[in-house]
Amino acid sequence: MLMHLIVGWLVSALALWIVAQIIPGIMVRDFVSALVATAVLALVDVTVGPFLRLIAFPLTILTLGLFLLVINALLLKLASLFTPGFKVHGFLPAVLGSLVLTILSSFLRWLVFHL
Repeated sequence: MLMHLIVGWLVSALALWIVAQIIPGIMVRDFVSALVATAVLALVDVTVGPFLRLIAFPLTILTLGLFLLVINALLLKLASLFTPGFKVHGFLPAVLGSLVLTILSSFLRWLVFHL
């Protein structure tokens, strides 16, 4: 159980580091910063995320779930404010970064845990 959690954390940090290499406007200093940023992003998602999703529920319904991209971008940007070595410059990189991060992280987790 603990090993699964640690491997998942490492995979998410790798995904964040790759996203920073792909998306201009997202900067991660090194892999240690990616590890810290992933932990901070998880804390922000657990604490602030449910509140934002609850408030934005009507917009999420109207947009057929697409507004969740905006919420995830806001959470990514918020996590970057609290993490040294991790910066998101602008809203568009945050939206693109959250989309690519979700897809890449899901793919890497599937690759690691199912193969």
